[in-house]
Amino acid sequence: MNAPHFLQALVAPAVEAAGYRLVRLRLMGGRRKTLQIMAERRDGQMDVEDCTALSRALSAVLEEEDPITDDYVLEVSSPGIARPLTRREDFARFAGHEVRVELSNLCNGRKRFKGLLIGLDGGNVVVDVGAKKGSERIRFALSDIAEAKLVLTDKLIQESLKARELKLKDKS
Repeated sequence: MNAPHFLQALVAPAVEAAGYRLVRLRLMGGRRKTLQIMAERRDGQMDVEDCTALSRALSAVLEEEDPITDDYVLEVSSPGIARPLTRREDFARFAGHEVRVELSNLCNGRKRFKGLLIGLDGGNVVVDVGAKKGSERIRFALSDIAEAKLVLTDKLIQESLKARELKLKDKS
Protein backbone atom coordinates (compact mmCIF):
# COMPACT_ATOMS: atom_id res chain seq x y z
CA MET A 1 0.00 0.00 0.00
CA ASN A 2 1.46 3.34 -0.97
CA ALA A 3 1.18 6.19 1.46
CA PRO A 4 -1.63 8.66 0.85
CA HIS A 5 -0.63 12.03 -0.58
CA PHE A 6 -1.44 13.85 2.68
CA LEU A 7 1.19 11.73 4.48
CA GLN A 8 3.75 12.46 1.78
CA ALA A 9 2.94 16.18 2.03
CA LEU A 10 3.42 16.08 5.82
CA VAL A 11 6.52 13.87 6.02
CA ALA A 12 8.62 15.07 3.05
CA PRO A 13 9.15 18.64 4.37
CA ALA A 14 9.95 17.30 7.85
CA VAL A 15 12.57 14.93 6.40
CA GLU A 16 14.12 17.79 4.40
CA ALA A 17 14.07 20.11 7.43
CA ALA A 18 15.98 17.48 9.41
CA GLY A 19 18.69 17.47 6.73
CA TYR A 20 17.80 14.29 4.83
CA ARG A 21 16.31 13.26 1.49
CA LEU A 22 13.20 11.11 1.39
CA VAL A 23 13.78 7.97 -0.66
CA ARG A 24 10.49 6.14 -0.07
CA LEU A 25 7.44 6.40 2.16
CA ARG A 26 5.03 3.48 2.55
CA LEU A 27 2.09 2.76 4.83
CA MET A 28 1.74 -1.01 5.15
CA GLY A 29 -0.19 -3.56 7.15
CA GLY A 30 -3.64 -4.47 8.35
CA ARG A 31 -4.78 -3.92 11.92
CA ARG A 32 -1.37 -2.69 13.05
CA LYS A 33 0.18 -0.53 10.40
CA THR A 34 3.82 0.31 9.72
CA LEU A 35 4.81 3.71 8.39
CA GLN A 36 8.08 2.93 6.60
CA ILE A 37 10.34 5.84 5.78
CA MET A 38 13.58 5.34 3.86
CA ALA A 39 15.87 8.33 3.82
CA GLU A 40 19.48 9.30 3.27
CA ARG A 41 21.83 12.17 3.97
CA ARG A 42 22.85 14.50 1.15
CA ASP A 43 25.99 12.40 0.63
CA GLY A 44 23.85 9.30 0.05
CA GLN A 45 24.77 7.66 3.35
CA MET A 46 22.55 6.82 6.34
CA ASP A 47 23.71 5.21 9.57
CA VAL A 48 22.03 4.15 12.80
CA GLU A 49 22.55 7.56 14.41
CA ASP A 50 20.90 9.23 11.40
CA CYS A 51 17.93 6.86 11.60
CA THR A 52 17.54 7.63 15.30
CA ALA A 53 17.74 11.39 14.78
CA LEU A 54 15.24 11.34 11.92
CA SER A 55 12.90 9.05 13.82
CA ARG A 56 12.81 11.50 16.73
CA ALA A 57 12.20 14.47 14.43
CA LEU A 58 9.41 12.67 12.58
CA SER A 59 7.81 11.36 15.77
CA ALA A 60 7.38 14.92 16.99
CA VAL A 61 5.70 15.98 13.73
CA LEU A 62 3.50 12.88 13.56
CA GLU A 63 2.39 13.23 17.19
CA GLU A 64 1.47 16.86 16.68
CA GLU A 65 -0.41 16.34 13.38
CA ASP A 66 -1.77 12.84 14.20
CA PRO A 67 -2.41 11.92 10.53
CA ILE A 68 -2.94 8.17 11.08
CA THR A 69 -5.97 7.29 13.18
CA ASP A 70 -5.08 3.59 13.68
CA ASP A 71 -2.21 2.25 15.75
CA TYR A 72 1.02 2.18 13.77
CA VAL A 73 4.76 1.69 14.11
CA LEU A 74 7.20 4.22 12.67
CA GLU A 75 10.12 2.54 10.89
CA VAL A 76 12.97 4.77 9.71
CA SER A 77 15.73 3.10 7.73
CA SER A 78 18.48 3.46 5.19
CA PRO A 79 17.61 2.46 1.64
CA GLY A 80 20.49 -0.04 1.79
CA ILE A 81 22.80 -1.12 -1.02
CA ALA A 82 20.17 -2.82 -3.22
CA ARG A 83 17.99 0.23 -2.80
CA PRO A 84 14.75 1.24 -4.42
CA LEU A 85 14.96 3.84 -7.16
CA THR A 86 12.12 6.28 -6.63
CA ARG A 87 13.23 9.69 -7.82
CA ARG A 88 14.28 10.93 -11.23
CA GLU A 89 17.79 11.68 -9.96
CA ASP A 90 18.17 8.07 -8.74
CA PHE A 91 18.01 6.82 -12.34
CA ALA A 92 20.80 9.19 -13.35
CA ARG A 93 22.92 8.61 -10.24
CA PHE A 94 22.92 4.81 -10.55
CA ALA A 95 23.43 4.57 -14.32
CA GLY A 96 25.80 1.69 -15.07
CA HIS A 97 24.29 -0.62 -12.43
CA GLU A 98 21.91 -3.54 -12.81
CA VAL A 99 18.26 -2.90 -12.01
CA ARG A 100 14.95 -4.70 -11.73
CA VAL A 101 11.98 -2.72 -12.97
CA GLU A 102 8.30 -3.52 -12.62
CA LEU A 103 5.89 -1.48 -14.71
CA SER A 104 2.28 -0.53 -14.10
CA ASN A 105 1.42 -1.42 -17.72
CA LEU A 106 2.73 -3.88 -20.28
CA CYS A 107 5.69 -2.94 -22.45
CA ASN A 108 6.65 -5.38 -25.23
CA GLY A 109 4.23 -7.85 -23.64
CA ARG A 110 5.95 -7.75 -20.23
CA LYS A 111 5.78 -5.89 -16.95
CA ARG A 112 9.09 -7.00 -15.40
CA PHE A 113 12.55 -6.28 -16.71
CA LYS A 114 16.10 -6.79 -15.48
CA GLY A 115 19.09 -5.17 -17.10
CA LEU A 116 21.75 -2.51 -17.09
CA LEU A 117 20.50 0.96 -16.22
CA ILE A 118 21.68 3.29 -18.97
CA GLY A 119 20.15 6.39 -17.38
CA LEU A 120 17.66 9.01 -18.48
CA ASP A 121 16.65 10.15 -21.94
CA GLY A 122 14.33 13.10 -21.49
CA GLY A 123 11.42 11.85 -19.39
CA ASN A 124 12.27 8.19 -19.98
CA VAL A 125 14.35 5.66 -18.10
CA VAL A 126 16.58 3.60 -20.41
CA VAL A 127 17.52 0.01 -19.53
CA ASP A 128 19.59 -2.41 -21.63
CA VAL A 129 17.76 -5.72 -21.16
CA GLY A 130 19.65 -7.65 -23.84
CA ALA A 131 22.99 -8.17 -22.12
CA LYS A 132 23.02 -11.93 -22.84
CA LYS A 133 21.74 -11.71 -26.43
CA GLY A 134 23.16 -8.38 -27.50
CA SER A 135 22.06 -4.86 -26.81
CA GLU A 136 18.31 -4.23 -26.54
CA ARG A 137 17.47 -0.89 -24.99
CA ILE A 138 13.99 -0.37 -23.60
CA ARG A 139 12.60 3.03 -22.62
CA PHE A 140 10.01 3.43 -19.89
CA ALA A 141 8.21 6.59 -18.93
CA LEU A 142 9.10 7.38 -15.32
CA SER A 143 5.37 7.51 -14.55
CA ASP A 144 4.92 3.91 -15.80
CA ILE A 145 7.35 2.45 -13.24
CA ALA A 146 5.55 0.78 -10.34
CA GLU A 147 8.78 -0.28 -8.64
CA ALA A 148 12.48 -0.22 -9.44
CA LYS A 149 15.48 -1.30 -7.41
CA LEU A 150 19.17 -1.94 -7.77
CA VAL A 151 20.40 -5.52 -8.05
CA LEU A 152 23.13 -6.46 -5.58
CA THR A 153 26.31 -6.96 -7.62
CA ASP A 154 30.02 -6.95 -6.90
CA LYS A 155 30.31 -3.58 -8.65
CA LEU A 156 27.61 -2.05 -6.43
CA ILE A 157 29.23 -3.46 -3.27
CA GLN A 158 32.66 -2.09 -4.29
CA GLU A 159 31.25 1.40 -4.91
CA SER A 160 29.46 1.33 -1.57
CA LEU A 161 32.66 0.31 0.23
CA LYS A 162 34.62 3.09 -1.49
CA ALA A 163 32.02 5.67 -0.42
CA ARG A 164 32.27 4.48 3.19
CA GLU A 165 36.07 4.61 3.10
CA LEU A 166 35.95 8.20 1.82
CA LYS A 167 33.50 9.11 4.58
CA LEU A 168 35.83 7.64 7.22
CA LYS A 169 38.82 9.55 5.77
CA ASP A 170 36.82 12.80 5.84
CA LYS A 171 36.00 12.27 9.54
CA SER A 172 39.64 11.79 10.54
